[in-house]
Amino acid sequence: MQNEVIRAIELRHEGKEKESNELLLKVVEEFPTDAYVNYQCAWSFDLLGMEKEAIPFYEKAIDLGLSGKDLEGAMLGLGSSCRALGEYGKAKTVFQKGIELFPNNLAFQVFYSMVLYNLKVHDRAMEILLTCLIDTTTDDDILHYKKAIHFYSDKLNEIWS
Repeated sequence: MQNEVIRAIELRHEGKEKESNELLLKVVEEFPTDAYVNYQCAWSFDLLGMEKEAIPFYEKAIDLGLSGKDLEGAMLGLGSSCRALGEYGKAKTVFQKGIELFPNNLAFQVFYSMVLYNLKVHDRAMEILLTCLIDTTTDDDILHYKKAIHFYSDKLNEIWS
């Protein structure tokens, strides 16, 4: 199993996503209760733009006890796939759990802001994005206005007179 998974990942890195996916489908058929194999299979579907097919593999990988960086990646993949398919409530729940489990991974915040946008919670979505921007940028022009951007990040609809 390990050699096939390694080969599938190599194929992915070579840009041969379809071949990688085909190999991983064979491996997951042989080892359906292996969390890592399910995760890799989900990822392979995601790369092919087949989010609907990826979701059950992400869910199974998580349910089987995926952990660490792999769990982090699977949760991002699952939430992103759900969002892309218009399953906004499910995506929101996944991203909230990801933020709770992996508070230092700001990608969860960014993806969460996207789903909030889809849910028409524009104020909060912008606040999160602006906060991520000022907390991570190295751009001197933005940093010059960091204090102002932070101040306005949750007051975008206020009018000052």
